[in-house]
Amino acid sequence: QVQLVESGGGLVQPGGSLRISCAASGFTLENYGIGWFRQAPGKEREAISCLGSTGGTWYEDSVKGRFTSSRDNAKNTATLQMNDLKLEDTAVYYCATVYGPKRCDGGMDYWGKGTLVTVSV
Repeated sequence: QVQLVESGGGLVQPGGSLRISCAASGFTLENYGIGWFRQAPGKEREAISCLGSTGGTWYEDSVKGRFTSSRDNAKNTATLQMNDLKLEDTAVYYCATVYGPKRCDGGMDYWGKGTLVTVSV
């Protein structure tokens, strides 16, 4: 059964760090591009990072320099390291995958159910 499961969300203060993970099962993550998306309350879902299957990473401007996307092929997992978190980073974070060397804005194959990140004083 194909599945993506995010974990690691929670409550953090502004300026803090959080690492969220995405565990894949039922397929080999190595062959897929990994997208990270988020949806803040009352807003549409937005893409914040895309890690290509052959390398190369794109970040949305608001997270560039603060967030880092990586993968561990041996563990079949992906990770989003988030540093210097801001109030406006509060959102449900989703990982998603797309097969092959494709961009993350052309439709994703699999989606996780999301994990909530709350940045609050």
